[in-house]
Amino acid sequence: MAFNAKKRLVLSAGAAAVMAAFLGACSTTPAPSGPADTQPHYTGDQPPAAPREFRAAWVSVVTNIDWPSKPGLSTARQQEEAIAILDRAKAMNLNAIVLQVRTSADAIYPSKIEPWSEYLTGQQGQAPSPAYDPLQFWITQAHARGMELHAWFNPYRARHQSAKSSASRDHISVAKPQLVRQYGQYLWMDPAEDAASQQTLDVILDVVRRYDVDGVHIDDYFYPYPIPAPTASGGERAALDGATAQAELDFPDQGPWQRYVQGGGKLDRASWRRQNVDRLIEAIYTKVHREKSWVRFGVSPFGIGRPDRRPPGISGFSQYDKLYADAELWLEKGWLDYFVPQLYWPIAMQTQSFPVLMDYWRTQNPKGRHLWPGLFTSRTEDGSPKAFGPNEIEQQIDLMRQRPDVNGHVHFSMVSLMQERKGFGARLAATKYPSAALVPATPWLGSDAPAAPAPSLKRGSGGLTVSVPPVKNAVQYAVWARYGQEWRFTVAPAARSEIILADDAGVPAREVVITAVDRLGNESPRASAKL
Repeated sequence: MAFNAKKRLVLSAGAAAVMAAFLGACSTTPAPSGPADTQPHYTGDQPPAAPREFRAAWVSVVTNIDWPSKPGLSTARQQEEAIAILDRAKAMNLNAIVLQVRTSADAIYPSKIEPWSEYLTGQQGQAPSPAYDPLQFWITQAHARGMELHAWFNPYRARHQSAKSSASRDHISVAKPQLVRQYGQYLWMDPAEDAASQQTLDVILDVVRRYDVDGVHIDDYFYPYPIPAPTASGGERAALDGATAQAELDFPDQGPWQRYVQGGGKLDRASWRRQNVDRLIEAIYTKVHREKSWVRFGVSPFGIGRPDRRPPGISGFSQYDKLYADAELWLEKGWLDYFVPQLYWPIAMQTQSFPVLMDYWRTQNPKGRHLWPGLFTSRTEDGSPKAFGPNEIEQQIDLMRQRPDVNGHVHFSMVSLMQERKGFGARLAATKYPSAALVPATPWLGSDAPAAPAPSLKRGSGGLTVSVPPVKNAVQYAVWARYGQEWRFTVAPAARSEIILADDAGVPAREVVITAVDRLGNESPRASAKL
């Protein structure tokens, strides 16, 4: 892909990698909001409906898991690494990045509420040098590639155990220490303190107002994962595969709990803690949409549901009882637009079976919100005793595509796709993502489609030039191009006034079918043009 000053998007059909990225082909007609088509060819008088599937990867900033590769890199190097990630994601036909913008009550963008993250520069509160806005850079570069950018916030963590620098004076642990609790090697914003939850809400709304993000995303860290007592040592999420310590350090919220009881509160302590989290979830959903109705809100909780509802044979850690996360309630109330349960176990693991858990969450979704499971892609061939086999993730994608109400997924994390472990990323692109795909539509937030585009075609030395006058509210064009008898699908950003479809081994594109797509995935009537 090449961009120039004339706002042209060049879609090359030469190298195999570029073909995979931009000119993948389809052969069946998927449901408009169902699984993406993955067949290599489509022939016929008219192309099918545009394939749709949310295909994303988390980009973690905490502990420099994904980006930047280490603290203290120059601005130029940080930007180079971001571009490499986005180019890789685009070449694989992913269509979204979920970027961590708040790891521990900090920010990877200039904020008047919270300090710069130490994972950028090595010192909390210190801005990148030369100065730039990393979040804006990521948004601009993602949108230029026709990809979505979702801003990912950790809602309550105030300091990670890996932190090395001292807290800056504007960090919540210094400026408002009464809202923060020490829990093992972590600092945690107390969900029971209204001012702590308000700060998280203020941070999220500040980003929504100032940045053109496509989504707001929060992870599974509500109340902290339990730490064994009495030493208060041990790793974060030690209970991932079901084992919990016999004795655990309780979260130190005695003060606000006593205030609640003395004020006439009637809930037991566990229900009170869940209510504290519920209020934040509902407030984020309501107020994000009040600011910008098209910004989708997603939650990525731990993947096992509450104990009293689990399918037979499922066991393990209870986020309902330990993290005080009532994910089933959030789905029931419709307080989110997409749900990304972290289904980080293999298909054959009976007590945490991937398909059984996936089907469980399908039954807990009465309002039909998007269900996009999180996949533990980084466990593929990672050298650990629990490493997934080489085909595990592909098989999980196949299982999801067999369920019409599971129309996407998110990889944890991008580093595994960048490292190309035993050719896994290339194989995944070739076998599961041979075509581009639109993100599924979100009709409950709005269903008015853009007007049809008015394309015109012109042959040139570089291929077929498709000129498209601007269409109100369009952010993308979904383009079917006909090469001989074969239709191929691609997605182009609507900010580009020209799309060049390069010849494929001497075969030119001579006909296009194009639609305009808005922020919510609503698709215009089709427009056709041919030479």
